[in-house]
Formats: sequence, structure tokens, C-alpha cells
Amino acid sequence: MTAITAEQYAALQRAFDHFNATLFGGTLPQVLITFQRSKRFKGYFSPERFESLAASGERRHEIALNPDVFDRDQAKILSTLVHEMVHLWQEEFGKRSRGGYHNTEWAAKMKAVGLHPSDTGAPGGKETGQRMTHIIVTDGPFDREAAKLLADGIAIAWKSDVRKAGAAKKDKVAYACGCGTKVWGKPGLRVICGDCVELLASLAAQQGDGVELAQPRAAG
Repeated sequence: MTAITAEQYAALQRAFDHFNATLFGGTLPQVLITFQRSKRFKGYFSPERFESLAASGERRHEIALNPDVFDRDQAKILSTLVHEMVHLWQEEFGKRSRGGYHNTEWAAKMKAVGLHPSDTGAPGGKETGQRMTHIIVTDGPFDREAAKLLADGIAIAWKSDVRKAGAAKKDKVAYACGCGTKVWGKPGLRVICGDCVELLASLAAQQGDGVELAQPRAAG
């Protein structure tokens, strides 16, 4: 019987190492990749989420991927990993905005690795904002490197059964704007910041700082 934990995580670690070497020059530190189910996001990055139990107390960042959406094309699953790796790059070498806002520095790095940022998931969407996803650039750096991995047999072989996922319901969740404004409300609210005129993002993903939405806002 296949040891599916080793199989699934080995594929993701291999993908992380490959993209780190080919898209980021091998500069990114190792992270703990986790699986987090949600109806709200495909993945997120959270800085220094884990602390070693050893005396050193070393801390490591987290990249979380949502197995509920692993029924997508393999390249799209890998693109979510790289989306979050861009947040990791910004944490280490750039200047991230408060509250998970996707700023121009993040957008520029996304385009450099071959993922075009879009708040709609379609061409013409805003390239910065609180709620963002991306488009894979055809024959761009990511597209070419993902094709190499897939041709070499890498595969994310297991997804969660969304019929049984049944995430626990919460009475209230926090929503935050990049300016620091924070409010509480019921899940699924669409709250606009009066100062920034931006849609506040849910912090249900344990306040992860690099959330790629599962369902970006409708185009137009």
C-alpha cells in the first residue's frame, strides 16, 4: 500500500525546490508546507507560523495549500504554490504591506516569474489589492518550468473529498484592509473600507499574509 503522506509531500517538496532553484535563484528558505481546507482560498503564506521544539526555538514560515481544489489542472495547483512562494520572497527580500494587501512589489515579482496578477482571475483585472489570484503566462518562466516538472512525472496525486470536508462553522470572522482597518462579522460578508474603497479580506486563514482566493470577484 502506498504511503500517501510521503507521496504527497515529496511531490510538493520537489516542486518547491525546483521552483526555488529556477525562478528564485535558490534564495528562498525552506518552509513547512501544510494542507488547509477552506471555501475561501486556494492557498496562503503565513510568516514564522512554526517554532521548533528544540532549544534553539528556530521559527519557520508556512505555505498552506487547499486540497479541496486539487481537482484542478496540475499546473494550476503548482501555480498556487509559486504564488505563495512570491509572498515568501517578499517576506525575505522585500517589503510586504500590512493586512495581507498585495502591493506593487509583489505584483512585479509575480510577473517576473510568469504569473500575471489579477483580482478577477481574468485578463484586465486589477494587479494589486486585498483579494488577488493570477493568470499563468503562456510560455512564461513558470509555464516552462512547470512543464518540465510534469514531463518528468511529478503529480499531486490526492485531493480531499469536499463532500466530507465539512469545515466547522464560525459565528464571526475577522476582516481586514491593507490600511489596518479591522472589523468582525458573519462569514461571507463583503465589507468595503470607507477610506481605501477596497474590499476587506477575511482573516479566517489564521491571518495568513498571502491568500490566493478560491473564488475571485466576478469580472467586470
